[in-house]
Amino acid sequence: MKITKLGLKNYRNCTDVSLDFETQKTLIIGKNAQGKTNILESIYFLSDLKSPRTSTVSDLIKFGENKFEINAAVEKNNTDIELDFAYDTDKKRELKINGVKSSPRDFKQVIKTVLFCTKDLLLLRGAPQDRRDWLDRAISQIYPAYDERLSKYDKIRIQKNNLLKNEIIDETLLDIYNEQLVITGANIIFLRKKFLKEIEKIAARKHLIISSAEEFSLNYTCPEDEIENISAYLKQELIERRREEFARRQSCVGPHRDDIEFKINGIDAVKFASQGQQRTLVLALKLSELEIIKEKTGYSPILLLDDVLAELDETRQNYLLKSIETGIQTIITSVDTILFEAEFLKDVKIYNINNGAVEKGEII
Repeated sequence: MKITKLGLKNYRNCTDVSLDFETQKTLIIGKNAQGKTNILESIYFLSDLKSPRTSTVSDLIKFGENKFEINAAVEKNNTDIELDFAYDTDKKRELKINGVKSSPRDFKQVIKTVLFCTKDLLLLRGAPQDRRDWLDRAISQIYPAYDERLSKYDKIRIQKNNLLKNEIIDETLLDIYNEQLVITGANIIFLRKKFLKEIEKIAARKHLIISSAEEFSLNYTCPEDEIENISAYLKQELIERRREEFARRQSCVGPHRDDIEFKINGIDAVKFASQGQQRTLVLALKLSELEIIKEKTGYSPILLLDDVLAELDETRQNYLLKSIETGIQTIITSVDTILFEAEFLKDVKIYNINNGAVEKGEII
């Protein structure tokens, strides 16, 4: 799997940008706020139909314009695929694969990406929602139906929340919503725990290599593993916290409230790990994402590294760059090339970006 061409029109500050990805590794060089992150964001968007930086798609339209477009050429299974996405201020979007209108689900399955940016380094110290978002996005790349389960769960949860805001609550209807939430929520939790067990094995191995001695483990807050037991657990929690939900007028039980616990040598990494330890842990997780997506789908995802090298020390920089396997397309943004060794820069195409305009790339 490889993206070979990318075109942006009125995407953030990129008025009309075209890039060719002829080599396995591409560097996009530019000062801060020039648009290099926007290019990586647009590639990520093609794989998720969401931005990692905003929940409002209209924010991606260049100021003063009424529409943006992303066009890409992809090589997959020795087949050329064209992706076209357009969105306007009337909130109308158009998705096409090879010129034919596509469903969001099919569109998102064309390419897989793993994005590693400076925000990810704060994963452990961020809110539980940040950790859930990371987990859900990673699972969705492997199990396409997972997004639909999340959407179904959220719709039921919102209906329940609206019911709880009423002056008089219809408890019969509340029980119906709770029953639906238990069924859908148990499936979500089961897949989350299954994925975490798989990625923990890979990440623990990588973490041990980087840290030399420290052992990494993780835990999901729901104590049960099997769907039947998870369902029973959720039902009991809903019974015990029913009055709390009445008081708060919102749903307090379910996967939308869960969290992931990260541990180093058995100690809570969120509370007690140093900044360096937390960065090692996140680095191990991101590299594990690459491995598990390839293992489960048969395709190497596109690795997007957004200014992350400057935030890592030399040991972690070297491990990251040496961990990039042959066959994994890697697109990196940086303020300059000083962080890269001459060996790494062989056969790398370099673009320079200034105020949303990209200069023709050169292959070193």
